[in-house]
Amino acid sequence: MTALAFVVGVLVMLVGLALSIALHELGHILPAKAFGVRVGQYMIGFGPTLWSRRVGETEYGFKALPLGGFISIAGMYPPSPAHDARRTRIWSALVQDARAANDETIAEAGERTLYRQATWKRVVVMLGGPAMNLVLAIVTFSVLFSGIGVTQSTTTVASVSECVLPAGSAQTACTDADPASPAAAAGLEPGDEIVSVNGTATATFAEASAIIRDHPGDTIEVVVDRDGARETLRVTPVLATNTYTNAAGDEVTDEVGFVGFSPTTERVRQPLTAGAEAAFENVGSVAEIIVQLPVRLYDTAVDLLTGGERDADGPISVIGVGRIAGEVAATEAPIVDRVAVMLGLIGSLNIALMVFNLIPLLPLDGGHVVVALWDGAKRLFARLTGRPAPQPADATRLVPLTLVVVVLMIGMGALLFAADIFNPVDLFGSG
Repeated sequence: MTALAFVVGVLVMLVGLALSIALHELGHILPAKAFGVRVGQYMIGFGPTLWSRRVGETEYGFKALPLGGFISIAGMYPPSPAHDARRTRIWSALVQDARAANDETIAEAGERTLYRQATWKRVVVMLGGPAMNLVLAIVTFSVLFSGIGVTQSTTTVASVSECVLPAGSAQTACTDADPASPAAAAGLEPGDEIVSVNGTATATFAEASAIIRDHPGDTIEVVVDRDGARETLRVTPVLATNTYTNAAGDEVTDEVGFVGFSPTTERVRQPLTAGAEAAFENVGSVAEIIVQLPVRLYDTAVDLLTGGERDADGPISVIGVGRIAGEVAATEAPIVDRVAVMLGLIGSLNIALMVFNLIPLLPLDGGHVVVALWDGAKRLFARLTGRPAPQPADATRLVPLTLVVVVLMIGMGALLFAADIFNPVDLFGSG
């Protein structure tokens, strides 16, 4: 059953990835068609075509490897020059091949080409894909946070520690020599709902815990609701080493007041704005990873060769994401918890697709945006200075650089694939 659940988790993530890619490409197609640009192909995946059908002027289909997608937009670049004397050079040959493929789309489209469009239209078309990923992430996170809810500790007591164990001890069970915990000594019981601590009303476990931490050695009053009746307990927190989350959200280990009880947890639905807030927070986190990508890839390579533990916040491939999804699906956690984690993975995956595609290098969407903006800047400068309109920017000249970027992307993918197979990220302490 566990193996089946693992496979289901992987399949769910693959479907989520394929859907994300499909909608990313749709984000390019919709504005392109709206602006009258001819779209020749819309394909999901790479390699041999498994199925395709032409609807109008566009061929839609699926290819064997669902790890990407592409669309054929007519006239991404202007027509090639009539003559290029450097044809014999390898780089020039690559440029000419790219121009030939581009010219073929222009011949089919006539005037309905992308390079003829206004700069803002070209930018909208190229940003449509990343924008679609952002929308998908917001929707996914909104379902997660506002539909399913976020697990939070409540003010209801789940369990009470019988004793205070010595700090740093490997001891897990109480003995007669261990002092009773302040919570047990005061008569706190599972099911009690904490109403106030030291005269301050508490609506969350975090509020009650913060007050207790600040009063080691002080006898304070804790008012609880027990079976519908209010009771006041007198508790004296002891000074103990404890790990907790502070107001800034950081995990801290310090000597603080401790009474010895744990809260129940429940899923609390968040405001509708929580999904968008989570998506944009993820954008910042992924952008930070992208900026540090060379260093992080180097660290990943070192960990792969030495068997070191990988950074859980570092880059991973689709294999790593699938593996995590399978492990989540195979856990014994409640279904709702597993679904929540899967939604979080799909939302984060869409943010990663968006941010990565915005890198300002061809063949990524960000590179096409830079070319369009450069073309627009040249046109604007010509108008302002009264000069003739310049020729459109010929991005096919950047094919050599584009090839270098593609090779680096393939190398990055190969490294991450190898790392995720032989030295995967361990999120569940199973390594």
